[in-house]
Amino acid sequence: MGTDKALLCWQGVPLLERVCRAALQGCSTVNVLTPWPERYQHFLPAGCQSLVETKPGQGPLVALEQGLGQISTTWLLLLACDLPVLNPIILQKWINRLPGHDVKAVVPYNAGRWEPLCGFYHRRSHPLLQSFIAQGGRSCQHWLSTFTPQKLALDTSAKAMLWNCNSPEDLKSPKV
Repeated sequence: MGTDKALLCWQGVPLLERVCRAALQGCSTVNVLTPWPERYQHFLPAGCQSLVETKPGQGPLVALEQGLGQISTTWLLLLACDLPVLNPIILQKWINRLPGHDVKAVVPYNAGRWEPLCGFYHRRSHPLLQSFIAQGGRSCQHWLSTFTPQKLALDTSAKAMLWNCNSPEDLKSPKV
């Protein structure tokens, strides 16, 4: 994108703020993991707080590991900042169906690939993730293939909400 995606606007609202507002409709607390909390403080709705990312630039898997280490909830909903059409109703349905047994992750699966940046990760997944990263692993797809996450069923609406912005053109003419 050539600039900080989180601050780019879609329909007049910064992407980060849109994602936080969607998450707040189903989660009591929303944490934004970032190496630049001061950069985002004015864009975070009430109920959101910043956690300082101490290993920036190492990818979402390392960030997830850090988040799991700092958050005490049973489940962590990981969301990328570039999901402007998240549907809070779908997120809430998914939250309501989170299992209580030995599932370590609940992640959308679409066209033979995981959608890890809109998934739920149980605290029990943390040791697996730490071990994977310690062995040099950085790929979400590879990590998720090392155990059996529960697949989230995706209807047409759920698939549509997983659309993300990857270019300036996407912000001008979304494909949703």
